[in-house]
Amino acid sequence: MRVLLIARYRDATMQRKVQYLADAPDVELCHILPAHWRDDLLDVRQASAQGRYAQIALPMFGKPSDPHRAFYRTLTFHLRQFQPDIIHAEEEPDSLSALQIAWARRAWRPKARLLLHTWQNLDRPKSSIVRWVIHQTLRAAQLVFCANREAATLLRRYGFQGETPVIPAIGVDTETFRPCSESGGDARAQGSSLATPTGHDARSANESTGRTDGMATPFTIGYIGRLVAEKGIDVLLRAVAAARTGCADVPLHLHLIGEGPQRQELQELAAEVGIANQVDFLGAQPPVRVAESLCNFDVLVLPSRTTPVWKEQLGRVLLEAMACGVPVIGSDSGAIPEVIGDAGLIVPEGDAAALAAAIVQLFASPELRNDLGKRGRIRAETHYSQRHLASQTLAVYRQVVA
Repeated sequence: MRVLLIARYRDATMQRKVQYLADAPDVELCHILPAHWRDDLLDVRQASAQGRYAQIALPMFGKPSDPHRAFYRTLTFHLRQFQPDIIHAEEEPDSLSALQIAWARRAWRPKARLLLHTWQNLDRPKSSIVRWVIHQTLRAAQLVFCANREAATLLRRYGFQGETPVIPAIGVDTETFRPCSESGGDARAQGSSLATPTGHDARSANESTGRTDGMATPFTIGYIGRLVAEKGIDVLLRAVAAARTGCADVPLHLHLIGEGPQRQELQELAAEVGIANQVDFLGAQPPVRVAESLCNFDVLVLPSRTTPVWKEQLGRVLLEAMACGVPVIGSDSGAIPEVIGDAGLIVPEGDAAALAAAIVQLFASPELRNDLGKRGRIRAETHYSQRHLASQTLAVYRQVVA
């Protein structure tokens, strides 16, 4: 079967899924992606290429990072040349690009099955134009992949009667994000006979009370993502300040990886709550550096908060931490509990006291950290790895063409 995949991938960890799809003996794949991707974290230029599969880089009108208003500078999407059986467009049903692809299919390859994708798990207010776009795209689509269960429920509310398999577009690349013990472990625990299998439990490696030289090893809390209000980083700062009293004489350090408009405001808040010297703003990092940084964390926290127009749709950084064997704490915003399952701790969103208590709980129990790290690795690999998602996607392709 010939599959035209239209997906705004921008780094090797995303492209891994394309490679797995292309490895299937019954698939001939062509991937269309943005020629230039730019957002708060990345500025990447991509080129067309021919290898195991055809890669076609197209420029876009608008910002490629805008999932709703940007669209491609093409009329045909290579449909006349490639003649696909399946057009798999990882585009939102309410987006201009999905409408553009639906129209191109009607003009150039009407027999191809159109498969879309949605992350959206919140029914935001929509203009009459947006509702019209959704009606047009869902009428053209045979199937819509959903990133979470709430997204599938929302499609039914819109009247979509096709299949809605819950298969996220992007999971975790377990070749880049792998157990810390396999990637060299945590430099803080190197050489210690007490280092845990995951290599990130520095407190256990120093007999649970600090280093033998009298200098306590910091307990490191990590956050990775955009520095924006909906991610709840202000709640995390207040929680770290509150958790200090429950962590004996061991200092807490908070590492924030990412960029965004709230950076200065968060720096001021860290000073206000008395932890400015314990917080490091490390800026944006590429995926390989993120994987290395994760192995310096004792715990990763994603404290997202729901807004009238957004709630957490997956939380891919949770999967990256879990794949590395790093225990995670997440708020109960959106899909976070669905992603974590029994492999981490869940706290009410916006509750700094509850988050502080969860941090103290993990600090006090190396056994719990180790157990959650093991569970996380298994869950990331078996439910959300790029290889697993590619396998599920291939099964859908075969069902559709059959």
